[in-house]
Amino acid sequence: MTEHFASVDDYIASFPEDVRGVLEEVRRTIHDAAPDGVGEKISYGIPAVTHGRRSLVYFAGWQKHVSVYPVPEGDDAFQRDIEPYRSGKGTLKFPLSAPVPYDLIARAVGHLLAERP
Repeated sequence: MTEHFASVDDYIASFPEDVRGVLEEVRRTIHDAAPDGVGEKISYGIPAVTHGRRSLVYFAGWQKHVSVYPVPEGDDAFQRDIEPYRSGKGTLKFPLSAPVPYDLIARAVGHLLAERP
């Protein structure tokens, strides 16, 4: 059975302490990279950061990794940098066994914002 969370705080609190820290830093990174006025909600059972009335980026915790969705197009350098973390067409997967490249997540958010109509 899938858990239903009332807030992003509730979602993050459901994880072990070490994963909570990573999720909080992913959350902070996304907010810092996005303009003022972003919001948050639970969508599809995971946290979504919104910009305007639309979801901009999603993030999720798993047993051995954290994920960020969707993957923006970006430039060639960005595509090279995300290649080790690409999992399928629309997911960036960051293993918890290695340092999370928060700067790369911030760059992804910047590219997602630039791709907005």
